[in-house]
Amino acid sequence: MKVFTIILSVIALALIIFNCTQINFNAPFEGQSMIALITIIASLCVIVMMAILRTSKRIEDQVKGRK
Repeated sequence: MKVFTIILSVIALALIIFNCTQINFNAPFEGQSMIALITIIASLCVIVMMAILRTSKRIEDQVKGRK
């Protein structure tokens, strides 16, 4: 599970970097720039969710270790 979350986080980071190159900073809310911004936000959400999942698994392992 740890490898899976790391791979997804790296893919999301790569998408963020790629989409930053697609933004037209003169008109960021038009055409392809808007799609790139939406994809950047979605990728940031994936990174946050993977961090939450890793933290919850770590907590779950600690709770199981006490019993």
